[in-house]
Amino acid sequence: MMFLEFFIWGSWFVTLATFLDKNLSATGSQTASVFSTQSWGAIIAPFIIGLIADRFFNAEKILGVLHLIGALLMYQMYNAVNVEVFYPYVLGYMILFMPTLALVNSVSFNQIKDAEKEFSSIRFWGTIGWIVPGLLISYLFLWDTPQGLKSGLLKNTFLMAGIASLILGLFSFALPKTPPKVTKGEKVNLSDILGLDALRLLKDKNFAVFFISAILISIPLAFYYQNAHPFLSAIGVNEPTGKMAIGQVSEALFLLLIPVFFKRFGFKTTILVGMLAWAVRYVLFAYGNAGELSFMLLTGIALHGVCYDFFFVSGQIYTNSKAGEKYKSAAQGLITLATYGVGMLIGFEVAGMITDSYKIADGSTDWKMVWIIPAGIALAVFLLFSIFFNEKNKEITSSTLNN
Repeated sequence: MMFLEFFIWGSWFVTLATFLDKNLSATGSQTASVFSTQSWGAIIAPFIIGLIADRFFNAEKILGVLHLIGALLMYQMYNAVNVEVFYPYVLGYMILFMPTLALVNSVSFNQIKDAEKEFSSIRFWGTIGWIVPGLLISYLFLWDTPQGLKSGLLKNTFLMAGIASLILGLFSFALPKTPPKVTKGEKVNLSDILGLDALRLLKDKNFAVFFISAILISIPLAFYYQNAHPFLSAIGVNEPTGKMAIGQVSEALFLLLIPVFFKRFGFKTTILVGMLAWAVRYVLFAYGNAGELSFMLLTGIALHGVCYDFFFVSGQIYTNSKAGEKYKSAAQGLITLATYGVGMLIGFEVAGMITDSYKIADGSTDWKMVWIIPAGIALAVFLLFSIFFNEKNKEITSSTLNN
């Protein structure tokens, strides 16, 4: 289940911006609007989970229905001839797909006895699921080669994702039963669904600084999702999709190092390293090339583990430690809404405007400036956090790390 869930996402999302450019001739702003559907999906997802999945239906059944509908929407995206036709399908798809990320976790947690020990080995297959389609696209199907892009073969990524979605949709009905979490007659309010009870954590100055920083650092993250693949393709990097899979390998490896960094250096230093890594990777992108400086690009891709794990995963651990047992779930929901919802929604729009602003007369893009700007944003957030976050480093216990 976990392998297929992320295989579907990795099949089309990594190459999406290049597809929009090469196949649908989308502008930067149009590309931003398409990518923003992920944020809208993240914002709407809690309502689907809180009002429907948690109250009326087994998680595995609604997971199956969402993926079956998703397969149909993927087929429509495969057939789309312009952005105007493509957009409503991708919007509908992301509104349905984002809730499945929580559903696969619910199914998993309901079947295992010790989440702290067992879940990581299950989630690991999600990372493998994201990596495999990238390797297939670059090294088996050759859809992202210059000839493949010229022939419009990149649209086949949606067909591959649609087939995988169909398989997972059918397979979901064979998964172990995961009944609704909310008992009949129990009231569920808007505050519970959106995690608004966790807003009281913002009274803590240091948590408020972290919360604002989390929203702001999501802006550079959006640049990576939206621009990395078309950038690598435009400057002539071979097998760009396969090479970007290095980032997921890095993510899996650095995930193991977080407990070590927490215990040795504390939360503030760990998260500052993550923020600084965003600035460094974008400088590497700005000055690297597909020739003798290609090592700079590969290093920038490999930094994904530091960028993502040391900030976002560390942030989840910090939030968990600050929230306490009563508001733990609400706080995690609030952070997700702030980053993947609000932060990246802003980020995608900014990335689209910046990309359009640095289009050159011959139709190419001044990629150096496109990457220098998010590097500057990441550095500014780094300075903001280093100055205003003054909480003394407290040792994170092993139980907190595991939770």
